[in-house]
Amino acid sequence: MNTIGLVVNSSKGNVAEPVSRLVSWLTERKVTVLYNEESASLLGLSSGLPTGELAHQCDCIMVWGGDGTLLNCARQTAATGTPIFGVNLGRLGFLTEIDIPDLREKMLALLAGEYFIEERMMLQATVLRNNEIIDQAICLNDAVVSKGASFRMVHLTMKVNGEHVGTFAADGLILASPTGSTAYSLSAGGPIISPEAQVLLITPICPHLSNRPLVISPESEVEVVVLPAVEDVRLTLDGQYGVTLKVGDKIIVKRAPVKARFLKIQKTSFFDVLRGKLKEWQSGLD
Repeated sequence: MNTIGLVVNSSKGNVAEPVSRLVSWLTERKVTVLYNEESASLLGLSSGLPTGELAHQCDCIMVWGGDGTLLNCARQTAATGTPIFGVNLGRLGFLTEIDIPDLREKMLALLAGEYFIEERMMLQATVLRNNEIIDQAICLNDAVVSKGASFRMVHLTMKVNGEHVGTFAADGLILASPTGSTAYSLSAGGPIISPEAQVLLITPICPHLSNRPLVISPESEVEVVVLPAVEDVRLTLDGQYGVTLKVGDKIIVKRAPVKARFLKIQKTSFFDVLRGKLKEWQSGLD
């Protein structure tokens, strides 16, 4: 690794000091460090780049933050193929690779070339209004069609590969990748799916009567249409990027043409991570 990009969530407490120490450590080892705009501002530098442009100029991107920061970075950089890895400054950190106490050991392994790349399926969501595309974006975890502040349920109709599946009332609908199966979908009663399974998961949110989660082929195309019921309906990607929907809008969700690429320092099974993170979550409630 000759050039490493830094993406830092500056809202995560006193992070400037450990980031500065890492930059000095890398510079001593002749590694070039580049910064996105937020990271540069945090360190008092004027040389920050937009995250998408940063990805074109480095061998990998090191993300300091929680899973939300990593998801945001993955959406902005997936098209470049630049691998990313995260230093966990959040709570659970299902996606982040390094915890602060292990930073020096993992960085030594990285510079020694002791790493591998893990690819994750992403989703592409397209919004059509009067058969014209008004928005299109990719996500790593999920695309969620849901109500806003209304107490009433949204009414949606859904097709898979052009075949009518059903019309239902619910608080919303989650279309998730295997990576997203441990996020909002899990809270809504969806199954946990191993990342290498390569499937698309559909999970209704608090549905009326008998709608249940559905697992379908990754080659499938899901069409969701907003029916008259409530005015405030939104499409949200990874819980971060949102589009306001209108009655009659069609949302097409399918596998994205790009993948998220994660740099891994050590081989850890999905189930080891799952056990550890769910144990952390449970202990946090005690």
